[in-house]
Amino acid sequence: MFDKVGRSLSAAVTATLVLHAPAWAAEPVKIGVIAEAQSVAGASIPQAVQLAADEINAKGGVDGRMIQVVTYDDKSSAADAVRAFQRAVSEDKVNLVIASYVSEVVLALMPWSARLKTPLITPGAASNEISANVHKDYARNKYTFHGYLTSHALAQAVCDSAKETLVGLLKAKSAAIMSEDAAWTRPLDAAYEECLPKAGLKVVEHVRFSPDTGDFTPIYNKIEAAKPDLIVTGIAHVGVQPTVQWQNQQVPIAMTGVSGQATSSTFWANTNGGTQGVLFDSVALPDVALTEKTIPFTQTFTKRFGGAPSYAGYMAYDATYYTAEAIKRAGSTEADKLVEALEKTDYTGTVGRITFYGKDEPFTHSIQYGQGLMTSVLGQWQSGKQVAIWPANVATGKVVLPPAVKPAVQ
Repeated sequence: MFDKVGRSLSAAVTATLVLHAPAWAAEPVKIGVIAEAQSVAGASIPQAVQLAADEINAKGGVDGRMIQVVTYDDKSSAADAVRAFQRAVSEDKVNLVIASYVSEVVLALMPWSARLKTPLITPGAASNEISANVHKDYARNKYTFHGYLTSHALAQAVCDSAKETLVGLLKAKSAAIMSEDAAWTRPLDAAYEECLPKAGLKVVEHVRFSPDTGDFTPIYNKIEAAKPDLIVTGIAHVGVQPTVQWQNQQVPIAMTGVSGQATSSTFWANTNGGTQGVLFDSVALPDVALTEKTIPFTQTFTKRFGGAPSYAGYMAYDATYYTAEAIKRAGSTEADKLVEALEKTDYTGTVGRITFYGKDEPFTHSIQYGQGLMTSVLGQWQSGKQVAIWPANVATGKVVLPPAVKPAVQ
């Protein structure tokens, strides 16, 4: 009789424990992160995702499910990234992958995202082809989200900032385009050619160079011969050489545009101050309150990792949060349901309001650019700090030209 009662009580206790199991016992949400851990821009990606995951977990996770981050270093290799993606899905059973700031890497991952039906978000790659491919074959490529601005949008951001500051205030009238030869810069340069003249800047020279270039003397000599008022860049993978040599050679032309490395707080030390005076567009800057989340994130990240995040860090942090919200809306991590929920993203993060273009838009699943949405900030390196120059409502300083650079002739 006792045994029967004991067994009944035991069964009842077990059932109660199952019914009232703590939230942490739920299956975790697994996010795979594939990034260039040794690069200036890429190192921020896994760090930012982990920081966001820790914050979300501290508040109870995603509907009681903890976020588990599994990281892989692709060493800037598309082949290594593909192997990491395959392992992440087949062995580590991730629910979603946040990957890379390198367009060639993301373009190589897209077919695997489609094949393995696993959502993929890039927080830093820019090539138009990423979202254009989703538009061309939505049914197959809908699992990829372009969680950063397209090259076309980046060029427009540069032209918008140049029109109001460098043309409007410094009276610049001409520009030379100088970009590394990469997947993301081909559409960037095409957009520069289109929007710079509309901003009041005549394009007088256009140079594309190999990311392996070591000596920029011939390139700067060629640009100087064209006598532009500005050098407009598209650089992210070439390293410190173009910036250091621009400074050392005292090139008498202001430099602006897109520079992936210049967005990182470590770039001053990496160039031994060679970045002094360089202007660059970025999604966010330290000490600039684009939203109420920007500065708190920057401060927490800096305290934890010893430096402010790169542009890809801001985007990766926000991607983790809007992914968590999408999972809540979907009530599931099942791929198709998660894709549908991600498409409905309307999230105010560290960089502004994040929404995605729809399936009927040319840049399907890319972040929308424009006023009231996500825009950009024009910054300048001044005495070891990144100073916001534009837009006026968040500016923390004014343009200071290096001694070698003279204002445009009136």
